[in-house]
Amino acid sequence: MSRPTPDLRVYTVVDTSVCSLQEAPAVALAAALGGSGIIQLRAKHSPTRDVLAAFIAMGEALAGRAALVVDDRVDVYLAARAVTEHVHGVHVGQSDLPAAAVRGLIGPDALLGLSASTVEQAAAAEALGAGVVDHLGVGAVHATPTKPDAPEPLGYAGVGLVAASTALPCVAIGGLGLPDAAGVRSAGAAGMAVVRAVAGAQDPRAAAASLLSAWEAAA
Repeated sequence: MSRPTPDLRVYTVVDTSVCSLQEAPAVALAAALGGSGIIQLRAKHSPTRDVLAAFIAMGEALAGRAALVVDDRVDVYLAARAVTEHVHGVHVGQSDLPAAAVRGLIGPDALLGLSASTVEQAAAAEALGAGVVDHLGVGAVHATPTKPDAPEPLGYAGVGLVAASTALPCVAIGGLGLPDAAGVRSAGAAGMAVVRAVAGAQDPRAAAASLLSAWEAAA
C-alpha cells in the first residue's frame, strides 16, 4: 500500500458528539458520495473496542471512496490496518504523541495530519522533514461546541497567516459551514474540515455536495 493523496477540499469529521458510532459507517459513506475526499472518526469518550469496530466498519463501507483517518488513536489505526486495507492514517494534536513518533509507529504509507494553530507550530511540523506530516488542521477558525478545548479562534486572517508560512497543505477547521467556504479558500487553505455541517446534517451526502460546490464557486 502506498500513501494516498487525499482530496482535502471537504474534510468530514464524524464526531460522536453529533453522530453515534453505530451511525458512523453510513454517515461516512454518504459524505464520500457527496464529494468529501477525507473522513475522520473522532470518538473522544468511547470505549476503545467500540471505536475500533466502528473504524473498521467505516473503512469497509467506504471501500476506498475516500481516505479514512482516526483522531488521536494510533492504536486503533494499527489494529484496524491489520484487518482492512481501507483505513489510511491518524490525525493528532499538539498534546498527543509527537508527530515524529507517530510516523515511526504508523510507517511510511499512512497519512498523518497534525493540528496547528500558530505559525510556530506549522514551522515545527515542516522542520520534521518531508514525509512526516502530510497536512495541517488549522484552527479553530470560529469557536465551536464540538471542540471546547480549542485555541482562541483564529478567524480567516489567522488561517491565512499559518497557511502562508508553510508549504504543508492546510485544512481550516472550527465551527465552519457553508458560508465559510469563500473565506477559508481565500485565506489559502487547501480545504475545510466540518463536523456538524455534514455529520450532523439530516442529509450528509447533500451537505457534502453543497460544501464542495461552494468551495469550487469560491475559486
